[in-house]
Amino acid sequence: MEKIARFSISLEIELSKKFDLWMKKNGYNNRSEAIRDLIRDRLVEDEWKDEEKEVVAILSLVYNHESRDLSEVLTAIQHENYQLVLTSTHIHLDKHNCLEVIIMRGQAGQIKKVANKLLSQRRVKHGRLVMTTTGKNLV
Repeated sequence: MEKIARFSISLEIELSKKFDLWMKKNGYNNRSEAIRDLIRDRLVEDEWKDEEKEVVAILSLVYNHESRDLSEVLTAIQHENYQLVLTSTHIHLDKHNCLEVIIMRGQAGQIKKVANKLLSQRRVKHGRLVMTTTGKNLV
């Protein structure tokens, strides 16, 4: 059984009210779990500050598949960085637009570099890098 540390915190009334509203809006039943998740978010954020730390990321790219050679360029960049790319999925959103989701694992600095290279391609309409963790250092 995990040991639990109990502690109290002091908050201004208005901040406490806002936090309770945030919790309710986000489906939390108690403050403890909400605080745990906020702490975990900060710890994951810190993991990404260490460029050599092994992390996991999900990159989404939305683009028009009719854009000249864009699919080939995106695939070539992934092949150049095959050691980071675990998998990718290509989804047809409509007649013209596609969503590519790429899951990567490796050093934070390398993943950011590859993600930026993919995101900065001229005809990518939108993209987002979701930075997460391998979970090894989280409770």
